[in-house]
Amino acid sequence: MEGRTINTSMAILCRPAEGNGSFRVSHQEFPDRSARRAPILPRLEAATLAAGLHIVATPIGNLGDVTLRALATLAGADVILAEDTRVTKRLTERYAIATPLEAYHEHNAERLRPALLARLRQGARMALVSDAGTPLVSDPGFKLVEAALAEGILVSGAPGPSSVLAALALAGLPTDRFFFEGFLPHKQAARRARLGALAQVPGTLVLFESPRRLAGMLSDAALLLGERRAAVARELTKLFEEVRRGSLPELAGAYAQEEAPKGEVVVVIGPPDAGAAPAEAAEGLEERLEAALADHSLKEAVARVAADTGLPRREVYARALALKRRE
Repeated sequence: MEGRTINTSMAILCRPAEGNGSFRVSHQEFPDRSARRAPILPRLEAATLAAGLHIVATPIGNLGDVTLRALATLAGADVILAEDTRVTKRLTERYAIATPLEAYHEHNAERLRPALLARLRQGARMALVSDAGTPLVSDPGFKLVEAALAEGILVSGAPGPSSVLAALALAGLPTDRFFFEGFLPHKQAARRARLGALAQVPGTLVLFESPRRLAGMLSDAALLLGERRAAVARELTKLFEEVRRGSLPELAGAYAQEEAPKGEVVVVIGPPDAGAAPAEAAEGLEERLEAALADHSLKEAVARVAADTGLPRREVYARALALKRRE
């Protein structure tokens, strides 16, 4: 792939390093000091890639967030496997990358995977991208990576943008321990059950959500997780980026009164409070359950009390059933 360039009419020249698939950066001299204040932008040559599968992170909105290594890798590959070739084409056209695009998504993955593995065994250099962000986060790339590794095929990565980490950084919530859930179930009963299980996670929660289901999800989260701090990040890195912060009840109330927002949404929910020790929480368990059952169904009452006390949901459910039998 030597000689293939990424023509962006910019000021840094990157050349492939011999034999290791990386590239060097050399700064061109500017004619005078005032010119040094002009934007410094890259003009790259394709990387010399080893045969194998190269996992490439792409921008989550702003095309300027792509890394130099990602561009060089995409230009140096024999083919780019993309969830939606129309989406990835906007990136490759922006940076004049001529590498062919092929669709690889959840609807054709099972059918295409054997042929892709055969090409990799024959020495192909493939780049795998998602529509936005880091591949294998809520996309079908995992099974291809798993199969390639099982056959001893090289799997390499060019890290970069991630909506999970971007939202976590902007939320203003603890980042030392977090759990990525992805999308919750669409139906309310299943969603509430999953939120009840997540109530015990001792860290910040990061979730994806559809704009049209956002208000309902926040309402369920407020019901089951209580007054936790949270943030709703929308259209990250784009022109209309927005991050709204508050308690779950506050955010649920606000979005319930508005039309569904537009764009991609990431919800970040703070960790549970340390609260009472389990032994102390268990002492007042029946009283808590009686109060919750007066206003909620059995399932909702159990989820709320388990979230408030930190007790195992199974134990709370058993005590709630015992109370019901006494009635």
